[in-house]
Amino acid sequence: MNRLEGKTAIITGATSGIGMKTAELFAAEGVNLILTGRRKERLEQIASTLKEEFGVGVQTAAFDVRDQQACKEFVVSLSDSIDILVNNAGLAKGTDPVYSATFEDWDVMIDTNVKGLLYLSRLISPLMKKRNTGHIINVGSTAGHESYAGGVVYTATKHAVKAITESTKKDLHGTDIRVSMVSPGLVETEFSEVRFDGDKEKAADVYKGLKPLVAQDIAEIIVFVANRPAHVNIMDTIIYPVSQSSATMVHRNE
Repeated sequence: MNRLEGKTAIITGATSGIGMKTAELFAAEGVNLILTGRRKERLEQIASTLKEEFGVGVQTAAFDVRDQQACKEFVVSLSDSIDILVNNAGLAKGTDPVYSATFEDWDVMIDTNVKGLLYLSRLISPLMKKRNTGHIINVGSTAGHESYAGGVVYTATKHAVKAITESTKKDLHGTDIRVSMVSPGLVETEFSEVRFDGDKEKAADVYKGLKPLVAQDIAEIIVFVANRPAHVNIMDTIIYPVSQSSATMVHRNE
């Protein structure tokens, strides 16, 4: 049953990967979209395609979720009631150990994965609370359930997303607002290219010898979570490719 038709969803980080695919699958269900990201032309291209293919309303807003003022201006500009907020924007930078990692990489991850998510949750949740309806879906990671060497800050940020999700649900206890998280393992998107500063060879090695998840796999789960009956709240889902059993246990065919 499609319970999503006619609703309005904000998706952050919608210019590629999981965010873009989630936008496509929501549009196929008749969801009107507000897509955000840093690449304005890319957002406009995606919006044009989705409008033409699915006939839904699609608005775009190009800004960086790390910018608190830009987040505030974006929310003030909204004219539609927001039914779903998908906090998808996030990234990893580097795999350096704690004793040699760069402060700049740490700042980018903390500001995007934690503070950016918090800014929009802080600004959108009161609007949902006023209407006593809505759904916040945070895209976390299996790194939010298990730490590993070389991920000291990335895993910390995703543990924070898990804590934020759980605390947000408790802060909204007694309302009809749902709060969920989706925690993917290895997904082949631009993620690894960003992590390795555009080094395509290093990025490809992450997925070498296995069949990783793809953006479609995670987007389908996000849509499933959003499409549950109003009394059902899925707090988290952990998704691995079959070749992966933990952050560090990955079977590769030689």
